[in-house]
Amino acid sequence: MNAQSIDSTYQLSVPMRLIADTRAEFRLAALESLERASQQGARDFVLDLANCLQVDASGLGILVLIEKRARERGMRTVLAQPGAELRHLLDVTRLDYLFRIVQ
Repeated sequence: MNAQSIDSTYQLSVPMRLIADTRAEFRLAALESLERASQQGARDFVLDLANCLQVDASGLGILVLIEKRARERGMRTVLAQPGAELRHLLDVTRLDYLFRIVQ
């Protein structure tokens, strides 16, 4: 997982598979990155999904948790380059409204 800060945006790369087996490690890294982003005054917390091929329900739960924590800090969560599977999952679960989605 790679994280970087650019102006008022903080970006974190999501692993290739955001599933039950990888969720704990990603959750820890994401929440630590979110805290750093908040301390640096970032307004957008961008999750780069360009290399993410699979997201299951537990991975979706982590994305929702990140969005909630970001919102509590006055930040917006942006999903960058989500695959069709994730976009469909967000649409079916009606959670797409939580995120700004950019291709």
